[in-house]
Amino acid sequence: MSPRPRRILFGVSGGIAAYKAPDILHGWVKLGFEVETVLTEAAEQFVSPLALSTLSKRRIWRERDFLSAEYGWQIPHISLTDWADLFVIAPCTANVLRAAAQGDGSTLLGAALLANTKPLLLFPAMNSKMLASGPVRENIRILEERGAEIVDPDSGLLACGYEGKGRMPSAAVINDYVLRALCDKKDFAGMRVAVTAGPTHEYIDPVRFISNPSSGKMGYAIAEEAWRRGAEVTLITGPSALRRPAGLEVVEVVSAQDMYQACMKSAETADVIVKAAAVGDYRAAERSEQKIKRGGKDTLTLELVQNPDIAAELGRRKRPGQLLIGFAAETQNVLENAQKKMSEKNLDMIVSNDVLAPGAGFAVDTNAITIMARGAEPLRFSGTKEESAAVILDSVSALAAGR
Repeated sequence: MSPRPRRILFGVSGGIAAYKAPDILHGWVKLGFEVETVLTEAAEQFVSPLALSTLSKRRIWRERDFLSAEYGWQIPHISLTDWADLFVIAPCTANVLRAAAQGDGSTLLGAALLANTKPLLLFPAMNSKMLASGPVRENIRILEERGAEIVDPDSGLLACGYEGKGRMPSAAVINDYVLRALCDKKDFAGMRVAVTAGPTHEYIDPVRFISNPSSGKMGYAIAEEAWRRGAEVTLITGPSALRRPAGLEVVEVVSAQDMYQACMKSAETADVIVKAAAVGDYRAAERSEQKIKRGGKDTLTLELVQNPDIAAELGRRKRPGQLLIGFAAETQNVLENAQKKMSEKNLDMIVSNDVLAPGAGFAVDTNAITIMARGAEPLRFSGTKEESAAVILDSVSALAAGR
């Protein structure tokens, strides 16, 4: 990111989804972004200019400001687009899509679209029949050809009572796309990255399983960071309560054997594989089809068998030029065990940490890691898992450039 706060020009048009605008804007302000807002006349029927102004700590640009004696001299449609790093319209109605595609500069938002030379991110929201209509599809096609990024609406119950595609995504999903658009690094553009995350569940019977406390936070952070930096990302996730990131291919798995199959398939096309999941080493030799009853027994003996070693098999199958990144969650002899794992499994890089160290174990938001790569000095880093993900991918990028 740039050293100065990033600047977003936020267009809000007149659809029912405009009620989400304060939540979206507030999220950007909390991230440290500066936001100028253009509110169409129709949007004022759905959201209060005062609410948006209070949240952004800035005046709101309204239609009456376009050619007014009070503000017209500022030429807002020019000055705002010159000021911004990114132009976002959410919701983007059919009328605004038409104005953008046809070059209708009769409104403040339409004139700003005509003057804009910055990345343009549109979030259409409307009735599913309108979305599927010929004129709307044609306008979307025209805008995409001109370089705009248009994010498909969600499906669900619409305000009109219809069930279908047309809902504006949540503020969290919109943020995913905004953070990618504002990411200065695009060093993974054109690359395919597969990331594993979370735990696996090895079921003993229909209601009990062997697992570990992994939340998936580290793997998810790496997957999101790689996507922001231009990669085509497949996230292979074990059971996790985390929100599935937007824009990624997400493959849901449960057991280590499920993850093995998903990893082998992704490895066929991946340029980089990051094995951040905490995969169970063992599973029950026999899984009971019914719940195991206590039955008066004081003890229960389970026979466990090894699960397939996914990292070792990926290392064995590794193609020339493919990068394989492993993780080592250790409790003792951290660096020695990680170095041994990197050598034995034919890894190009390994990220190790002591899971017993404060702020570095499972299900926390921070990490303290050591990155070891072939032919490089170990790199130690402490910070949030998002910051750790960026540092890890910097090292991966350096490895890829060296290749």
